[in-house]
Amino acid sequence: MIEIIPLSKKIRAKIKAPPSKAFTLRAIFVGALAEGKTTLKNPLFAKDQIYAISALSKFGVKFEKRKNELIVHGTGGKLKLPKGKIFVGNSGLTARILASFSALCEKGKIVIDGEKRLRERPIQDLIQALEKLGVKIRSILKNGSFPIEVEGGSFLGGKTKLRGEISSQYFSSILICAPFAKKDVEIECVGNLSSKPYIDITQAVMADFGVKIENKNYKKFFIKAGQRYKGRKYQIEGDWTGASYFLAIPAICQGKIILENLKKDSVQGDKIFAEILEKMGCKVKKEKNKVTVESPKILKPINIDMNSYPDLVLTVAVLACFAKGKSEIKNIYHLHFKESDRISVVIEQLKKLGIESKEKNGNLIIFGDPQKIRGAKIETHNDHRVAMAFSIVGLKVPKIIIDNENCVKKSFPNFYQIFKKIGGNYKKLE
Repeated sequence: MIEIIPLSKKIRAKIKAPPSKAFTLRAIFVGALAEGKTTLKNPLFAKDQIYAISALSKFGVKFEKRKNELIVHGTGGKLKLPKGKIFVGNSGLTARILASFSALCEKGKIVIDGEKRLRERPIQDLIQALEKLGVKIRSILKNGSFPIEVEGGSFLGGKTKLRGEISSQYFSSILICAPFAKKDVEIECVGNLSSKPYIDITQAVMADFGVKIENKNYKKFFIKAGQRYKGRKYQIEGDWTGASYFLAIPAICQGKIILENLKKDSVQGDKIFAEILEKMGCKVKKEKNKVTVESPKILKPINIDMNSYPDLVLTVAVLACFAKGKSEIKNIYHLHFKESDRISVVIEQLKKLGIESKEKNGNLIIFGDPQKIRGAKIETHNDHRVAMAFSIVGLKVPKIIIDNENCVKKSFPNFYQIFKKIGGNYKKLE
């Protein structure tokens, strides 16, 4: 538990964005299936990646970890049957990719399980979609969640359907493993697909390693069987989501911050955060590989559809507290199924700060008023994004206490070190 200490002077900082969580995790799985050796340069070494590496090692994938590199010795899709249960903590993407990945290994049964929150996160739609592709898979507790049991050697291929509104991770799971099915794979998306930019990242990583997806306007995906990933040297770009917490600071504290290692033309959807800050009144300058944000004269409320940018919602929500008036973050019902029930959690924590908010039809409405914001103990619910977003508030508002701050290790292990580097500070509480 820590108490954030408000900034005593204007912020003037230049830092590098952390490596991309999404690119690193996908590249680890693709590298594991590739033919030959893959060297990931500047990868993220956080909890989710550590769980993925541990899980894949049980399938016979060999890894070498160096200071700023991860070497993955690809299997060419020839995976061993793991011994014992595979535990993935609360890494939703790792767990969901493994649901498809496990069906590619030698014959036998594989059990995938995780922490309490993972057991509450849905996977039934993915189970049903994989069953149509021949995969023998079941929810062990028969509740449509983890733990699951998968039969190795059962990924046949063919046509399947998936509802789009719960999680794009279901699609990424099948797409990454589909080239190794015995037949071509076609996925039809039923309804609207949430978090589309994460499919773009999956597609980009697969293409970079030599496998093509036919994407028909996110309504149908076709993957020809027999394509193979080729091992390569692969540079992991900076993470727009991780950078967002630091880009947000000048919006509520006086000063300027420069974030380097951010691709202006990235396929990451969260690059939209620079535009969001502009709409809220900040001065933003985007260059090829860096972004500069300066404080606004006045922070403005925002009305925005964030269906495609779920990991930015908490950051935008805390900024909205400081923008006097009504802000509305639309089309985010799928946030109920993240590392925490993020909509319920953010409403609960904003109330502690003295800010009124509510959910209406999958939209989050916030009535911002900087005069009302007060100190509070923030319960993170073991959710890294709750901890990071509300830590920003503490740079402006005294007596912000963050419970279980170590949950940031899931995606951004050195968050609080960088926090100090830019001039922020905190004190450890008992």
